[in-house]
Amino acid sequence: MFDGNFRKSVDATTAPVGRWLVRAGVSADVLTGSGLVFAIITAWAIGVGYHLLAIFLLTATGFHDMLDGAVAKASHRASQRGSFFDSVVDRVSDAVLLGGVAYYLTAHHHGELVLLPFAIVTTTFLISYQRSKAESLGLAAKGGLMERAERMILLGVALLNTQIFIPVLWLLLVLTAMTAAGRFWRVWQVAARPEPLHRPMVRPHRNAGRIRRGMTRAPRH
Repeated sequence: MFDGNFRKSVDATTAPVGRWLVRAGVSADVLTGSGLVFAIITAWAIGVGYHLLAIFLLTATGFHDMLDGAVAKASHRASQRGSFFDSVVDRVSDAVLLGGVAYYLTAHHHGELVLLPFAIVTTTFLISYQRSKAESLGLAAKGGLMERAERMILLGVALLNTQIFIPVLWLLLVLTAMTAAGRFWRVWQVAARPEPLHRPMVRPHRNAGRIRRGMTRAPRH
């Protein structure tokens, strides 16, 4: 949902910070790895009930996630390996954060409610898988109500107060499921269209006629 003009404005804002970090000797992989460390600490804060601290740590985690791309662009070292590393770390961070939520629910609420964060992380991984699979087939699968940035923001809203914690988690699950369903439907519709037949026109070599005539001519003895 934050694609388009919003994404351009964010990139324009983070670009100078990315250049400054490059001059300071900070690499994109370092930011990605430190973001995972912050996510683990955030999960601990959520699990033990330090939710206001968790909001601060979650914000720091989000800044790491925004700036690693800016640093990669500023250093002109964007690579497939870095993109792969960032994507994997994002998935691990999502699992760790919702694991902290599950721990908190286990300690303060009984019953099957602990399955709520499990359902959220499963649906989250489904969204990511849909995009990666669609792009491997040459199809676009971006967009939707609840991409990663929106999910982190809504999780931060849930941490504001224990009274709204569980209702906001349910809202997060519903919106994430809607995003997964919408993304599936869009890719399904695009994939149903017949593939165009591309027949590149090959311009004949200017000497092709001479070559052909020479090939048909009987050899001289």
